[in-house]
Amino acid sequence: MTPSVLNRPANQVDHNQAAWIRKLEARASARYAWHYEPIVAAGKRRRFASATSPDALLVAATKRQEAGEQGVEEPFWATVWQAAVGLDWFIETLDLPGRQVLELGAGTGRAGLAAALRGAEVTITDGMTDPLLLAQLSTSDLPNCQVRRLRWGEEQIDRKFSVILGSDVTYNRQFWAELEVAMRQHLEPGGVILFSDPCRLIANEFRDWIGPRGWSYSESHVPHCQDAHRSIRIMQLRLA
Repeated sequence: MTPSVLNRPANQVDHNQAAWIRKLEARASARYAWHYEPIVAAGKRRRFASATSPDALLVAATKRQEAGEQGVEEPFWATVWQAAVGLDWFIETLDLPGRQVLELGAGTGRAGLAAALRGAEVTITDGMTDPLLLAQLSTSDLPNCQVRRLRWGEEQIDRKFSVILGSDVTYNRQFWAELEVAMRQHLEPGGVILFSDPCRLIANEFRDWIGPRGWSYSESHVPHCQDAHRSIRIMQLRLA
């Protein structure tokens, strides 16, 4: 199945771009409270669209689950995890201009944004639409960045990528099989996958699970920006 594409207007004039952004802002506001906040990505200070109260969104989702509603997903996307910031720092070491980069399980797209600011041709994806509204707003001025829905194991983009990014995407073993399907579908020969996490024990299990499935594995560490005693692990995966 081909995933939904959430495109900005092609060759738009300024007033059409502004109208498109206002429409996106209204769609996001109808779904949850959000705001713009200043961040530093790829060493550049810029505006980033964020959920205002991630805890409130999680409580609301939990109440819906407890009431018996089916198909309610926890809005973990609403928090920008430090693993994404660490991945931003790590990709500074890569030669990204012009390369095709895919971000899986992007949430609001913090790592993909950093890659786009470094000149890559980026596709930011998530299986949920809510966070992608904010990712669109954060990248609306970047013609080299596309935002689209991608449900692992159900949908596929019709091209390959030389770099695939993911931050905190290995926290639930229930999704590992579908994640690996997406990895294999979208990685071009000789490409690399970079997954980041704050050295979670569950990610150790993922490392041990993925290795025997035909992947070569190595890892690096970058500083944790909020805790000098911790680090962010960067898993580097290539098809063996």
